[in-house]
Amino acid sequence: MAEQKEKKIVLTKEGHMKLEAELDYYIRVRRNEVAEQIATARGFGDLSENAEYDEAKNEQSRIEARIVEMENILRTCVIVNDNDINTNSVGVGTTVKVKNLDLKKELSYTIVGANETNHREMKISSESPIGSMLMGKKVGQQVAVDTPGGVLKLKVLQISR
Repeated sequence: MAEQKEKKIVLTKEGHMKLEAELDYYIRVRRNEVAEQIATARGFGDLSENAEYDEAKNEQSRIEARIVEMENILRTCVIVNDNDINTNSVGVGTTVKVKNLDLKKELSYTIVGANETNHREMKISSESPIGSMLMGKKVGQQVAVDTPGGVLKLKVLQISR
Protein backbone atom coordinates (compact mmCIF):
# COMPACT_ATOMS: atom_id res chain seq x y z
CA MET A 1 0.00 0.00 0.00
CA ALA A 2 1.34 3.43 -0.94
CA GLU A 3 2.14 5.73 1.94
CA GLN A 4 -0.28 8.65 2.04
CA LYS A 5 1.40 12.00 2.46
CA GLU A 6 -0.23 14.30 4.99
CA LYS A 7 -1.03 17.67 3.51
CA LYS A 8 0.63 20.58 5.30
CA ILE A 9 -1.63 23.40 6.43
CA VAL A 10 -0.39 26.82 5.33
CA LEU A 11 -1.00 29.82 7.58
CA THR A 12 -0.03 33.44 7.25
CA LYS A 13 1.71 34.97 10.26
CA GLU A 14 -1.55 36.78 11.13
CA GLY A 15 -3.55 33.55 10.81
CA HIS A 16 -1.08 31.73 13.06
CA MET A 17 -1.39 34.43 15.72
CA LYS A 18 -5.21 34.33 15.54
CA LEU A 19 -5.22 30.54 15.90
CA GLU A 20 -2.89 30.74 18.91
CA ALA A 21 -5.22 33.33 20.50
CA GLU A 22 -8.27 31.14 19.81
CA LEU A 23 -6.53 28.12 21.34
CA ASP A 24 -5.62 30.16 24.42
CA TYR A 25 -9.26 31.31 24.73
CA TYR A 26 -10.57 27.75 24.48
CA ILE A 27 -8.10 26.48 27.07
CA ARG A 28 -8.35 29.34 29.56
CA VAL A 29 -12.01 30.41 29.19
CA ARG A 30 -14.21 27.89 27.36
CA ARG A 31 -12.98 24.87 29.35
CA ASN A 32 -13.84 26.62 32.61
CA GLU A 33 -17.24 27.79 31.34
CA VAL A 34 -18.31 24.30 30.33
CA ALA A 35 -16.96 22.83 33.57
CA GLU A 36 -19.21 25.27 35.46
CA GLN A 37 -22.18 24.29 33.24
CA ILE A 38 -21.56 20.62 34.02
CA ALA A 39 -21.31 21.31 37.75
CA THR A 40 -24.53 23.34 37.68
CA ALA A 41 -26.35 20.69 35.65
CA ARG A 42 -25.22 17.98 38.10
CA GLY A 43 -27.03 19.92 40.79
CA PHE A 44 -30.31 19.46 38.92
CA GLY A 45 -30.49 15.84 40.08
CA ASP A 46 -30.91 12.60 38.11
CA LEU A 47 -28.25 12.63 35.36
CA SER A 48 -30.07 10.00 33.28
CA GLU A 49 -32.86 12.48 32.43
CA ASN A 50 -30.89 15.71 32.65
CA ALA A 51 -30.85 17.52 29.27
CA GLU A 52 -28.68 20.35 30.61
CA TYR A 53 -26.04 17.87 31.74
CA ASP A 54 -26.10 16.02 28.40
CA GLU A 55 -25.77 19.27 26.45
CA ALA A 56 -22.91 20.50 28.68
CA LYS A 57 -21.07 17.19 28.22
CA ASN A 58 -21.59 17.42 24.43
CA GLU A 59 -20.23 20.98 24.45
CA GLN A 60 -17.24 19.78 26.47
CA SER A 61 -16.55 17.15 23.80
CA ARG A 62 -16.76 19.77 21.03
CA ILE A 63 -14.40 22.10 22.90
CA GLU A 64 -11.85 19.36 23.58
CA ALA A 65 -11.99 18.23 19.93
CA ARG A 66 -11.42 21.80 18.74
CA ILE A 67 -8.49 22.21 21.15
CA VAL A 68 -6.86 19.03 19.80
CA GLU A 69 -7.48 20.19 16.23
CA MET A 70 -5.91 23.62 16.86
CA GLU A 71 -2.93 22.09 18.66
CA ASN A 72 -2.34 19.74 15.72
CA ILE A 73 -2.57 22.58 13.20
CA LEU A 74 -0.17 24.76 15.17
CA ARG A 75 2.28 21.88 15.60
CA THR A 76 2.39 20.90 11.92
CA CYS A 77 1.56 24.06 9.97
CA VAL A 78 3.81 25.95 7.59
CA ILE A 79 3.92 29.67 8.37
CA VAL A 80 4.33 32.11 5.51
CA ASN A 81 6.33 35.03 6.91
CA ASP A 82 5.86 38.50 5.47
CA ASN A 83 9.49 38.55 4.29
CA ASP A 84 8.89 35.35 2.30
CA ILE A 85 5.98 36.82 0.35
CA ASN A 86 6.98 37.49 -3.25
CA THR A 87 4.80 39.95 -5.15
CA ASN A 88 6.06 38.86 -8.58
CA SER A 89 3.29 36.24 -8.66
CA VAL A 90 0.16 35.38 -6.70
CA GLY A 91 0.82 33.26 -3.61
CA VAL A 92 -0.33 32.74 -0.04
CA GLY A 93 -0.12 36.06 1.80
CA THR A 94 -0.49 38.23 -1.30
CA THR A 95 -3.37 40.52 -2.09
CA VAL A 96 -4.34 40.36 -5.73
CA LYS A 97 -6.42 42.96 -7.50
CA VAL A 98 -8.34 41.41 -10.40
CA LYS A 99 -10.82 42.60 -12.97
CA ASN A 100 -13.88 40.52 -13.77
CA LEU A 101 -13.74 40.77 -17.56
CA ASP A 102 -17.46 40.06 -18.04
CA LEU A 103 -18.78 42.51 -15.44
CA LYS A 104 -15.92 45.05 -15.90
CA LYS A 105 -15.66 45.13 -12.09
CA GLU A 106 -12.46 45.20 -10.00
CA LEU A 107 -12.06 43.12 -6.85
CA SER A 108 -9.22 42.46 -4.42
CA TYR A 109 -8.64 39.09 -2.78
CA THR A 110 -6.11 38.18 -0.13
CA ILE A 111 -4.87 34.63 -0.67
CA VAL A 112 -4.65 32.70 2.60
CA GLY A 113 -4.41 29.14 3.84
CA ALA A 114 -7.61 27.07 3.93
CA ASN A 115 -8.09 27.62 7.68
CA GLU A 116 -8.04 31.41 7.37
CA THR A 117 -10.77 32.07 4.82
CA ASN A 118 -13.12 34.95 5.57
CA HIS A 119 -15.42 35.98 2.76
CA ARG A 120 -16.44 39.25 4.45
CA GLU A 121 -12.78 40.30 4.46
CA MET A 122 -12.25 38.94 0.92
CA LYS A 123 -9.74 36.37 2.22
CA ILE A 124 -9.92 33.30 -0.01
CA SER A 125 -8.16 29.98 0.28
CA SER A 126 -5.30 29.09 -2.01
CA GLU A 127 -7.23 25.84 -2.49
CA SER A 128 -10.56 27.43 -3.47
CA PRO A 129 -11.56 27.48 -7.16
CA ILE A 130 -10.61 31.15 -7.59
CA GLY A 131 -7.56 31.02 -5.30
CA SER A 132 -6.09 27.90 -6.90
CA MET A 133 -6.47 29.34 -10.41
CA LEU A 134 -4.80 32.61 -9.36
CA MET A 135 -1.85 30.91 -7.63
CA GLY A 136 1.39 31.57 -9.53
CA LYS A 137 -0.17 34.05 -11.95
CA LYS A 138 1.54 37.35 -12.75
CA VAL A 139 0.22 40.83 -13.48
CA GLY A 140 -1.50 40.89 -16.86
CA GLN A 141 -2.33 37.18 -16.95
CA GLN A 142 -5.91 36.00 -17.29
CA VAL A 143 -7.67 32.99 -15.81
CA ALA A 144 -11.01 31.31 -16.40
CA VAL A 145 -12.45 29.84 -13.21
CA ASP A 146 -15.26 27.29 -13.16
CA THR A 147 -17.60 28.33 -10.34
CA PRO A 148 -21.08 27.11 -9.41
CA GLY A 149 -22.41 30.30 -11.04
CA GLY A 150 -20.57 29.67 -14.32
CA VAL A 151 -17.17 30.51 -15.78
CA LEU A 152 -15.54 33.58 -14.24
CA LYS A 153 -12.95 35.38 -16.38
CA LEU A 154 -10.42 37.35 -14.34
CA LYS A 155 -7.39 39.44 -15.25
CA VAL A 156 -4.64 40.05 -12.67
CA LEU A 157 -4.12 43.81 -12.32
CA GLN A 158 -1.88 44.11 -9.24
CA ILE A 159 -0.16 41.92 -6.65
CA SER A 160 0.82 43.29 -3.24
CA ARG A 161 1.46 42.25 0.35
